Order: sequence, then C-alpha cells, then structure tokens
Amino acid sequence: MEGKDAKKYVNEVIEKVRERNPNEPEFYQAVEELAESLIPVFEKYPVYMENAILERMVEPDRLIMFRVAWIDDEGCPQVNRGYRVQFNNAIGPYKGGLRFDPSVNASIVKFLGFEQIFKNSLTGQAIGGGKGGADFDPKNRSDMEIMRFTQSFMNELSKYIGPNVDVPAGDIGVGGREIDYMVGQYKRLRGAFEKGAFTGKGIDVGGSLMRKESTGYGTVYFAQRMLEDLGKQFEGQRVIVSGAGKVSIYAMEKAVEFGAKVVACSDSGGYIYDENGLDVELIKQLKEVEQKRIYEYIDSYPNARYEAEKSIWMLPCDIALPCATQNELDEDGAKKLVENGVYAVAEGANMPCSHDAIAVFQNNKVAFGPGKAANAGGVAVSALEMAQNSSRVSWSFEAIDNMLQEIMSNIYDKSVAAAKEYGSEGNLIAGANIAGFKKVADVMIAQGVI
Repeated sequence: MEGKDAKKYVNEVIEKVRERNPNEPEFYQAVEELAESLIPVFEKYPVYMENAILERMVEPDRLIMFRVAWIDDEGCPQVNRGYRVQFNNAIGPYKGGLRFDPSVNASIVKFLGFEQIFKNSLTGQAIGGGKGGADFDPKNRSDMEIMRFTQSFMNELSKYIGPNVDVPAGDIGVGGREIDYMVGQYKRLRGAFEKGAFTGKGIDVGGSLMRKESTGYGTVYFAQRMLEDLGKQFEGQRVIVSGAGKVSIYAMEKAVEFGAKVVACSDSGGYIYDENGLDVELIKQLKEVEQKRIYEYIDSYPNARYEAEKSIWMLPCDIALPCATQNELDEDGAKKLVENGVYAVAEGANMPCSHDAIAVFQNNKVAFGPGKAANAGGVAVSALEMAQNSSRVSWSFEAIDNMLQEIMSNIYDKSVAAAKEYGSEGNLIAGANIAGFKKVADVMIAQGVI
C-alpha cells in the first residue's frame, strides 16, 4: 500500500462498509465520523494503512443474534430478538452495555459497539469494545415479566460472556434490577458466582458505589474542563438536559451542584421548562422512585411549563447536554440553539447529535464535547467496579468520584493534545477519535493479524 493517498483510502473503507452493511445508517454514521478524523494520522503514519487497521476495526469480531422467547403475565408466549456485538478486544475483554428498547437492531448495536472501542480506549483502562441488547420494551411491564424476559435473554447470552471474555453492563432500559436478574440467572447456569461477569450490579453483590451517577457526573466533569478553557464556569449558566434517565438526572444534579440553573429536561413524551430552574430532587423522586412521567412535575410546580411532543432544543440556554439517545439533536435544533445563545454542548449520550447538527456548532464556534469522550464516565466506573471485584474490595464514593474526575480530565487532555498534534486544534471530536484510535491500533499491530 506504499504511497496510497490517505483520503482516498478512508473513502474506500467507508464505501466498503456501506456495501457490506446495507441499511445500517447509524453504523455508517459512526464509522464515517471516526474515519474522516483519521486522515492526518494515516498521512503521518502509513503503517496503519499498510496493516489494514481501519478495515479490521470496522469489522466486528462477531455479531451474535438470537431468539428470546418468554411468557407474559397472561400466560402468552412472546418472542423478541437479542443481540451482542463483540467488536474489538485488542486492549482487554469486550465491555459495553445492554439496551432494551424497541429501536434495537443490528445497526444500533454495531454503532454502539464501534463507538465503545474508542470510548473505552480513552479511559486508559484495559477494556475492549462491545455492546448488546434486545428489541424488548420494558415500559409497562411487571417485575415478573422483566424477570422472565431477562432470564430467557441470559440463557443464550451466557454462552458468550465471562469476566475475562465479555463483561456486559446496563444501558437504556437496563438498570440495576435487570442486571441483578441477569446475575442470578448467569450464576444458576454456570453453577458458580463469577462476580466480575457484569457491572452495574447491586452493591451487596459486588456493585460499585457511584455507578448510577457516573455517566452524568462524568459528562459535567468533562464539560467543566471545556468551560475552563473558555474562561467560563457552570456558576449562573442556563443548562438544558435532554432525557430523564440516570445520565440526565445525575448530569442535572452535578450541574446544579456547580451552580448552574437547569431550566429544562425531557422524556419521550415532551419536556418541562422553568426559567427559574428545575427541582432536580423532585425529578429524581418522580422518575427513579415513583416511575412516573415527566409531565407530572407540574402538579408540584404549576408555574413550570410542559410541552408534549415538542423539541427541547428550541429553548434558550447557555449550555446544552443531550443525554437521551442517538440523533436526537438535528440541524434545525442546533441552529435554534445557536440563535438562542448556546456556547457549549457536551454529549452525555451516544451520538445524540446528527452530523449536520455538529457542523452547525463547529461553524458557529460552539465548544463541542463528543460522546465518546464526554460520555465515558459510565464505562470508566464500570472498569473500576471490575477492579474492585478482582481484588475483592470496595472503595468509597469519594474515592471513586476522585478517580472519575481524574479520568475525565485525562480524556479531555488527551483529546486536546491529539487535536493540536494533527492540525485540528480545538476540535475535540478529531482529538478524541485520534487518541482513542491510536492506542488500539498500536496494540493491534503489536499483536499481529488475528
């Protein structure tokens, strides 16, 4: 491949991905966004092209798809489809969450698993990239239905995972309850208590303190570093956070702790807005304890406004934290945010901003923290849970929080340095992509073609 043009090479790989993975738009998007950032790396180090590193990275080690048959509360058989993609284990066992949502398909799982390779690399910990889930909707299902489904799901998935092979965790639709059901069924099937086979477990069975807070806190810690470089801070800033799950709730909690005013958040039905700031503790009570919808917030705060099926991105703010799901923030939303004065955006979810939305932010000099960097706090603390399980110890909340802050700060520094080195100073997307890629690529070359 001597003398090969790097840009042409990247375009050829992207086109091959489209040909070999038809009708998988999310996966194309993730590959294209990473690959285009790597052109200056390939120009400087053609050894990556010579070893076909990018071609090997975009092809998962394996994609497992399986039937999940289970019985609902009426005694009727139900059938869902389960997935696990084991993408790359060059630097450690496959690591990534499980998502239960009707939208889950091969493209979603592959895009998430591909992103996870580089996110995990950025944490500095020895974990590879994987992801999985099922097209099961846990909403309005009883505890017994969820237990039966997760047990059936684990009957198949258990064949492919283990503490030194693949370590799943939670994601959308999969929290501590679901993980604990899986841990129980896995233990039953294996006939042994392999504590390190999952993360996100209950504290009494080897889970880590701060796991539920980690992704949201980590997003704010990363955003805090972004603001510092702008000569700003969270104090007194208006913040919008999409979503009302764990990531969103704890991003709001940490932003408020840093002195910000969170003026809006959302769930799948709509958003709530209060220019005077939202009561995050009430939102936690509604969503985590009472399992209610976000519109019920206005029963306690009638001066707040609820808007059903409208975009939260039409509202004015200084800082936006998209923390819900992929491609939730499109070009129109980005233009409106810019018009309304946003100056910083940090992704708390996986790829929540469309390609066109990111272009709007970059063209308008809005500071932008990509998900594979700003969203890495969850998997970072998952890896810390694995470390605690291996050594059979438990660390304090404060100790883990300090480690998380250091990890997120290091990710920011790596991203800034890589962007500067390769001619894209200030572009954290390029910096995170390059820093995450190079570590994995160098190990792949060292390990040979396997």
